[in-house]
Amino acid sequence: MVTEDDVRRLALALPETVEKTMYGTPAFYVRGKWFARVREEGDVLVLPVGSEEEKAGLIAAEPAAFFTTPHYDGSAAVLVRFGAVDAGEMGELLADAWRLRAPRRLAVGFDA
Repeated sequence: MVTEDDVRRLALALPETVEKTMYGTPAFYVRGKWFARVREEGDVLVLPVGSEEEKAGLIAAEPAAFFTTPHYDGSAAVLVRFGAVDAGEMGELLADAWRLRAPRRLAVGFDA
């Protein structure tokens, strides 16, 4: 089971990531753009995804891990339950979200 500390460690390992507060909870940013936020529940992470179709695919494939709420309807952001993914999968999810928000040159350098 992933913990908030695991999320923090994985997120802050990504280049130029900083932690700030968003809506009173920890959030992670790359050059001023958020790419992950711990929700108020404390065991759910909000992540941007590439499209609403990608979001729907994640939810359909693993409904125990991924879900949404009416607040995120129409938004390319998915909610992830900490207890339903392992650290490896969470790291991949965070890296994918980071790539979506990082400047192109930074992301290309990360993937090189």
